[in-house]
Amino acid sequence: MDGDNQRNLLLAIALSVAILFGFQFFFASPEKQQPAQQQASEQADMQPAAPASGSTADHPASTQALDATARAGSIEKLQSREQALKAGPRIMIETPTVTGSISLVGARLDDLVLKRYHDTVDPKSPNIVLLNPSGTADSYFADFGWTAVGKSVDLPGPDTRWQADNQTLTPSTPVTLTWDNGQGLTFEQTYAVDDNYMFTVTQKVKNASGQELQLAPFGLVSRSGTPPTSGYYLLHEGLIGVMGDTLKEVAYKKLREESTISYPSTGGWIGITDKYWMATLVPDQQSAVTGRFVYSDKSGINKYQADFLYDAKTVPAGGSLQSTSRLFAGAKRVNLLDQYRDEYGINKFDRAVDFGWFYFLTKPIFLALHWLHSVVGNFGIAIMILTLGVKLLFFPLANKSYKSMAKMRKLQPQIMQLRERFGDDKQRLNQEVMALYKKEGANPISGCLPVVVQIPVFFSLYKVLFVTIEMRHAPFFGWIHDLSAPDPTTVLNLFGALPWDRPELGALNVLNLGVWPLIMGTTMFLQQRLNPQPADPVQAKLFMFMPIMFTFLLAHFPAGLVIYWSWNNTLSMTQQAIIMKRQGVPFGGKQNMLPTKAGTRAASKGGKPPAKPDDTPPTPALQAANDSGNGGKAAKKGGRSRGRNKSR
Repeated sequence: MDGDNQRNLLLAIALSVAILFGFQFFFASPEKQQPAQQQASEQADMQPAAPASGSTADHPASTQALDATARAGSIEKLQSREQALKAGPRIMIETPTVTGSISLVGARLDDLVLKRYHDTVDPKSPNIVLLNPSGTADSYFADFGWTAVGKSVDLPGPDTRWQADNQTLTPSTPVTLTWDNGQGLTFEQTYAVDDNYMFTVTQKVKNASGQELQLAPFGLVSRSGTPPTSGYYLLHEGLIGVMGDTLKEVAYKKLREESTISYPSTGGWIGITDKYWMATLVPDQQSAVTGRFVYSDKSGINKYQADFLYDAKTVPAGGSLQSTSRLFAGAKRVNLLDQYRDEYGINKFDRAVDFGWFYFLTKPIFLALHWLHSVVGNFGIAIMILTLGVKLLFFPLANKSYKSMAKMRKLQPQIMQLRERFGDDKQRLNQEVMALYKKEGANPISGCLPVVVQIPVFFSLYKVLFVTIEMRHAPFFGWIHDLSAPDPTTVLNLFGALPWDRPELGALNVLNLGVWPLIMGTTMFLQQRLNPQPADPVQAKLFMFMPIMFTFLLAHFPAGLVIYWSWNNTLSMTQQAIIMKRQGVPFGGKQNMLPTKAGTRAASKGGKPPAKPDDTPPTPALQAANDSGNGGKAAKKGGRSRGRNKSR
């Protein structure tokens, strides 16, 4: 390659690095959190009312549905979680995976704790709290209700006191809540739950008022305060759903700018997601609904809501109306989401896990890792086996590439001499170099193929490690107790020898070099020593600097990803070394040294030319270069002189 092509190669490498890692420094934008003093100033629970289906102009329930105070609570001041849970009667929830309660005041599911997940890798650390009661600083709850069209009707609200037929909700014992409005309407809500995280809510109204009514059921998930987010564009956290067969992802910031976003749909799902947890509404999949994302900041508190509203239907006098919806509230386990998708026909429910644009590659990699984990019992070993499998899959391609790289390495001294002869005539230089490549069967581009293959796998594995809860707190061996977190060791505490933990340094976290990042950098350096070195000394130094740069870049990446990269480098290096040995190409530090301009000039004056790494005879292209002009004759003379010295 000439100088321009080499510069283009360097530019391509720089752009690739920027794409893969640049967002870590330049595009990470964590959401600003609501100051505690602002949250403490909230004096009332402002919950946006039931949603309107379609535009506010054409939906019959629009007036009442958009009344911002229609479902406001009567909380006078913020409470602690413990105070809120003791404020009124509750129905307890007890399943193998969750514990919590439903408030009989408002019939809200507003208390949910995940039994199988903890804040840290320490099993004694607190369990994950998903839902919190209204009136707390970080309230997060689900609510189901009704809107009426045309007539003023007393409907259940957040202050309604319901009666229950059972005191504990379990997978085998559903609970039915009942309320009579005193005007001939009786409302019922029946809650059922499975062994995991899916609640089924059946809403029913009986009309004994003597006149027909038009009613529409709704469901909503409301959240107060902007929660902490990872802040990476690689991962979506915020409002999410599939409406109209399209995945909708709306960031908190975008919703604050637009206030209300509506989507007409048949079935679908809509909710709020964190990295690992989610609260999502699932309406009847055969019914027409309108989903909405709504934002409000009354009392200086950010409030986000995801909701849906069925079309209004007539409830005849003496008749009834019933609607069944679902609520998923729990951990986003991929296999479980797949199960719900198939069991209830929930379109693209597995997309709640942000597998990204490379879904077609990322999810299969996850499924392969998950299966391997079920066999070997360790996700770290599963990653290594998967890496070996990928290597075997692309073995023919890599084998051909490494053979070409070995040939390129053998040709480096001859290419350097061609550069000296035709450095000022780039067209002639390219012709001679291409002739040399063609004769020797070397392809300079094929050496890039292993990298091209590795990048999609690297990126997809990164997504899997970063977004799937199955990788959260998954141990490897030794000091790696969480493959989804960075290596906990660091040079700043002498890899655990000093009595303090890995410090948090913000943008300077790259200085937290652990053992595995150093192993990765070492393997990358050793592998690079086997590759053909750039002819330009400046470019050679830049390439030599890359292992150092990647070591710092990957220092705060998930440990599982660094282990993958280290293992992949080791396999590649082994394969490449074997091929080089079979091709008769020596390797080592001295073999990477290229002829310098001074050495070539010395050869042209009849002195001793640079020693070749083997006894390969000159190619026609190189012979033609040596034969051109006095310099060529001098070079030949120098060659004869060297031969005489050798015979002596």
